[in-house]
Amino acid sequence: MTAAAAAQLPWSALTPSQREALAPMSQQWDGLPEMQQKRLLNAARHFPALSAEKKQRFLSRLTTWSKLTPEQRQAAREKYRAFSQVPEEQRKQVRKMVKEDQTKKAQ
Repeated sequence: MTAAAAAQLPWSALTPSQREALAPMSQQWDGLPEMQQKRLLNAARHFPALSAEKKQRFLSRLTTWSKLTPEQRQAAREKYRAFSQVPEEQRKQVRKMVKEDQTKKAQ
C-alpha cells in the first residue's frame, strides 16, 4: 500500500453527517485521491448548517460532478480557472445570462 493510499479516509470512517453530504460520491470515495477527499470533506463540513434548499442544490451539483469522467472534471476545473480570470463585471453578466437561461428551461 502506498503512502498516499494509506492517508486516504475510507467511506466507512466518515461520520453520518459526512456520508449524508457526500452520498453522491459514495461509490467512488475509496478510490479518490487524498487531496480530493480533503476538499470534499471541507465542503461537507458546512452541509449541516445549510437550508433544505441549499442542501438539495449541493447534492444536485455533487451528483452531477460524480457522473463526470476524470477528463470532464479536469476540463471543468480549467474552465473555472479561466472564468476566475475574467473581470468581475463580465462574470456577473455571464451569471445573469445563465440564471435567466436556467429559469427559462425550468418553466
